[in-house]
Amino acid sequence: MKKLLASLFALLLLLPGTLLAEEEPLLPAQAFPVTAKAKDANTLLVEWNVVKDYYLYHDKFSFRTDTKGVELGTPVIPAGKIKKDPYFGEVETHRGKLVIKVPYTVSGQVTGMKLITRSQGCADLGICYPPYEQTIKIKLPAVSARANPLQAITDLGKNMGLEEEQFLEPDKAFILSTRTGNNQTLVAHWIIADTYYMYRDKMRFSLKNAPEGISLGKVILPDGETKHDEYFGDIKVFHKEVTAQIPVIGNLKGKPVEIELVYQGCAEAGLCYPPIFKKVSFDPTATSSTITTSSPVAPVAVATRDDDDHLSEEEKLVHLFRDGNLLVIVSSLLGFGLLLAFTACMYPMIPIVSSIIVGHGHKVTATKGFMLSLVYIEAMALTFGVIGAIFGYTGEASNITAQMQKPWVLAGFSGLFVLLALSMFGFYNIQIPSVLQSKLNEISNKQKGGSLIGVAVMGVLSALIVGPCGGPVLIATIAGAAASHDPGLGFLYMFALANGMGAPLLVVGAGGGKLLPHAGTWMDNVKGAAGIILLAVAIVFLERILDSVVFMSLWAILFMVTAVYMGAFEQIKEGASGWRKLFKGLGLVLFVYGILVLLGGLTGARNFDDPLHGSKLMGGGTTVIQSAGNGSQAAYVRFAKGKKSVVKGGLTFIKIKTVADFKRELKAANAMGNTVMLDFYADWCTYCKQFDDYVFSEPKVQRALSNTVLLQADITLQDDEDKAVLKHVNVITAPAILFYNTKGQEARKQRVLGLIKADEFLRRVNRSFNQGPG
Repeated sequence: MKKLLASLFALLLLLPGTLLAEEEPLLPAQAFPVTAKAKDANTLLVEWNVVKDYYLYHDKFSFRTDTKGVELGTPVIPAGKIKKDPYFGEVETHRGKLVIKVPYTVSGQVTGMKLITRSQGCADLGICYPPYEQTIKIKLPAVSARANPLQAITDLGKNMGLEEEQFLEPDKAFILSTRTGNNQTLVAHWIIADTYYMYRDKMRFSLKNAPEGISLGKVILPDGETKHDEYFGDIKVFHKEVTAQIPVIGNLKGKPVEIELVYQGCAEAGLCYPPIFKKVSFDPTATSSTITTSSPVAPVAVATRDDDDHLSEEEKLVHLFRDGNLLVIVSSLLGFGLLLAFTACMYPMIPIVSSIIVGHGHKVTATKGFMLSLVYIEAMALTFGVIGAIFGYTGEASNITAQMQKPWVLAGFSGLFVLLALSMFGFYNIQIPSVLQSKLNEISNKQKGGSLIGVAVMGVLSALIVGPCGGPVLIATIAGAAASHDPGLGFLYMFALANGMGAPLLVVGAGGGKLLPHAGTWMDNVKGAAGIILLAVAIVFLERILDSVVFMSLWAILFMVTAVYMGAFEQIKEGASGWRKLFKGLGLVLFVYGILVLLGGLTGARNFDDPLHGSKLMGGGTTVIQSAGNGSQAAYVRFAKGKKSVVKGGLTFIKIKTVADFKRELKAANAMGNTVMLDFYADWCTYCKQFDDYVFSEPKVQRALSNTVLLQADITLQDDEDKAVLKHVNVITAPAILFYNTKGQEARKQRVLGLIKADEFLRRVNRSFNQGPG
């Protein structure tokens, strides 16, 4: 059986090569595409990008023009490589990129010309073409420019390599042509400019508005070349050229269909283009296809060469999804999930599991506690996996988890935890309907306090509500799932991440079961503690939608009532145990802490675990309006006059809603000579609020942003306009902070995705705007 599978696998590996070998030869224009331009007032540059497995003869080139007033000189052709040709013996040939310099002179006022090239070549499969002529229109420099001695000096400097490096437009860096192949197949061919490359794993193909019964078959692509990345090891890319064969399955009945091609590439010099979208009208009866741009190509983001070349956390993960192998990706996600388990947003999972364990009472052993935790974790992981599969299927980072942050959803689930807490306090017992109880007994061995199915439901709810707070790791995983365009991979990515996140909870479950005594009236106290934990979880969820005064008051009430429950104000009787004295002391401390939380909430503080941070009692809450326009505060006031703004952590942000708003404000700020910071915020984003409290409030951060216009996109509603802004800048969700220089170019490597500390944020600001150590 193993030998049979191995043979089949080998056959599959050989299949693409066999299919390619049967491909019809390209037309001369496709095999030998040529472009030309005037390098200066004296020289034309004629460039061929010969397709792989084809070549041109060195001595078959000739050039002429029928434009009056233009005369051509002797062309300068680089040396080629010697090939033993079955027809001409040893000949000199050219493959890949070839640039020929053709001298020319102009008399009179001539601004353009037609260059007629003549060449001849062959294909390695044994076909030689007759001599082939191609006509190219060339725009010539104006006479005044040719006669300008200063221009001659500039041209000399450019020839010496002193010109600033210019990057090609996407359609010139990756020249796409298509034709109709055999068996209803679209053949797409890219000519890739020298020092540029395309990613193999970023190529995607899909039908648009195709009739029923029409689909795409397995796309045939070359394996690609191996390129080493300093962060992610070996990746697969294409240089020079690449051909994709895209079969269309079904009866087209002679009618064309629209196929969307998505591809992405980079320049070796340090620029990566955004994904390029093209739509091809495929007609099986035609010899070529029409190519159109399906969506506006986003502006090219030039990756500046910072002193510190470290990528952001999310970008490293995105590179991993793009370039790593499956085993490395899954292993890395397990590790990242383990780290994510110790972030603040994941802490509610621990009390949830703890309440599950103690809710099962004295019957809980270490094994049972472990199993309960495992059921909870796997239910959460399966939920993550399903969400990842949806991302992989749709091919876009849909906002399922964001929808789970709607106020009515959070309030509903918070109410559910309150009801569960009240049951722990003995107000009532939650019972499963008798009709289902007998069947569930067989499946889950129902115990006092709940069932395995109930634990699983709790895991699902936790994944939907707590999960979205996972920061950049979760964001990158969602992006990787969406980019995979594979529901299976999307499921696997998110499933692995969730299992890493839940791993520490297995220790909580096993330890909790082992440490619990197996008898005694103390169980009522344990259930009461579990109820308090559930109430705390309910407040955590409400924190995203309530005013800070309200939720800080809820925390204060919980702390103070818990202190009373612990006997903070009860008299200690003679002969009381040491435990009783300890609990009274802890209760008094907790009551005082509750008072501090209440005072902090009433005076501007927003964090129950740091109740006086930002409080007016400690001198917090002051507002600083940063300057702009060469350090002038008045200039900033003029710039923001009449615009909607919001103060966050002492910084004033201009609010934007649409892509048009962003472009307008960016252009206006740049016109004043200002840099720009774009902040994505949402009411349900807990990390966003921590930025306000612990980063934007720092005086050193405010000083660093003194000449920066601050924009904020509030994406709480997740409506179409919010999604459009997110898509425009290639961001998935909040928190995300982007930096733009005075030319409107983003410092992509310095993007902030997820919570970072003020010092790290300051370093990124300085790197982005080149205004100090970073």
